[in-house]
Amino acid sequence: MCCSTVLLNLILATGWMRQVMGGFPMVTPTVGDIWPRPQFADISNAKHLVIHPDTFMFVVVGYTCDIVEEATKRYMNILSKSTSSQREAGEALEGGSGIHGVLGHLNVNLLAECEDFPYQGMDEYYELKVATPDAPGEASLTAYSVWGIVRGLETFSQLVQSDSSSLKIMSAEIMDFPRFSYRGLMLDTSRHFLPRAKIQETLDLMAMNKFNVFHWHIVDDQSFPYVSTAFPDLSLLGAYTPRHVYTVDDVADVIEYARLRGIRVVPEFDTPGHTRSWGPGQPCLLTECYKGSDPDGTFGPIDPSHSANYDFLDAFFWEVTSRFPDLYIHLGADEVSFDCWKSNPHISDFMEQLGISGDYKKLEEYYITKLFDIIQNYPTNNRYLVWQDVFDKGVSLPNSTVVQVWQDGDYPEDFMAEIDAVTSEGFFTILSSCWYLNLDTFGSDWFDYYSCEPHDFEGSEAQKQLVLGGEACVWTEYEDRTNLIPRTWPRAALVAEKLWSAASDTVSTEGVPSRLDEHRCRLLARGYDVEPLLPSYCSADIALGE
Repeated sequence: MCCSTVLLNLILATGWMRQVMGGFPMVTPTVGDIWPRPQFADISNAKHLVIHPDTFMFVVVGYTCDIVEEATKRYMNILSKSTSSQREAGEALEGGSGIHGVLGHLNVNLLAECEDFPYQGMDEYYELKVATPDAPGEASLTAYSVWGIVRGLETFSQLVQSDSSSLKIMSAEIMDFPRFSYRGLMLDTSRHFLPRAKIQETLDLMAMNKFNVFHWHIVDDQSFPYVSTAFPDLSLLGAYTPRHVYTVDDVADVIEYARLRGIRVVPEFDTPGHTRSWGPGQPCLLTECYKGSDPDGTFGPIDPSHSANYDFLDAFFWEVTSRFPDLYIHLGADEVSFDCWKSNPHISDFMEQLGISGDYKKLEEYYITKLFDIIQNYPTNNRYLVWQDVFDKGVSLPNSTVVQVWQDGDYPEDFMAEIDAVTSEGFFTILSSCWYLNLDTFGSDWFDYYSCEPHDFEGSEAQKQLVLGGEACVWTEYEDRTNLIPRTWPRAALVAEKLWSAASDTVSTEGVPSRLDEHRCRLLARGYDVEPLLPSYCSADIALGE
């Protein structure tokens, strides 16, 4: 017998054939694992029901509204797309091992009337049952809020597996809710303009990972793409081109697209710094910088000494709060350089009149307080998020302010000390320091993302209750429409699970690569170009390219 025949027999006897035929991937994906992991789940891979996509239905048996109707349509499309993308050759499922019948529909039972818009602290709890002992051939999704229905439909879709001419779904009983109420993703659309379609793709993927806040960092120094009806020159003169803008309809469409997926849209208009693009469209808004006794032709932060600037801010933010329905607005207030203020003699005279000569932190506090006072008088009763900088400078903040911790990402002891300091003063906080997705290290950063824990500080239980959650950030110095999705996903999924799942389920990274690889293949099969983190393969690699 030749050596090759001996080797083949050895391979067959030991079960190595799949490895030899399939190459040597560095990670083997799980099968039917939910991402993010539910709070409680009893899932059996030994018992399945068959689903025929052509006849399967979502049957709404409780309250309904446009959010429910759009969600059921969306997930029917997802099931159909997953089937065509992942199907491989195989035998028919019915009558096969572990098959216990056919599932014809999922009962969708919303127990209360729909709410119009998602909001901070909304109820996202749901219960999902598939082929349980008390109802072996049935499936039901139950929630007290429409947001729980949206989250539960995503979980249901992940239980479904594709094989041959049908789908199959595992037996499961799930009771699920988020660990943190604020689970955000920030996109910067100033440094590189992102088309509305890419923002919508991002919102799709956010919903598939149970994020619930889209923090829209819409303008910055580089460009002003937001079209203001009250001040059209801001975008006319501050955007890269007249086409690189978000119109009134664009903004409304993004908000509606997010609403239907249970995602809040929190806009950020960062002042008094990061406002270079505001200047061309609003004369006298920015501070003239001086060299010696003469202006040098450059400009710094918003000039807090001009009373007319506060009239402008009043009218501008009135428009913003009327167009964005969320209770919260992000006011930025980070990285304010004092150099230009120091050079300007008119600023010095103004500070002398206020009795704060030389104290530029007090000047910044004067500006921030005036802005807070303006927005507080609006009938929308808005609350604020700010970057940590103003807290660090000792600026007096309203008690309801949410402080976003973003600095010292490479030093966990430092950013957790900041969380401790913020909460010890009684302020709400969200963590971003460890989740800057634009700082790409080619896959190896997933471990750090998953190891970051928002409660990893020596604070009281009352302090930890003030940690609303966290936010992954994507600054677009090197991201645009060509690489936004692969650079962000599936890495953002790691943040999503840390913020949704129980702390005990995310304390270890053991098994995470296999689970994430399955989720990555799932998203790829749904049509999203999410990048790999380790050498492996997905069925959709071929299906989507044919």
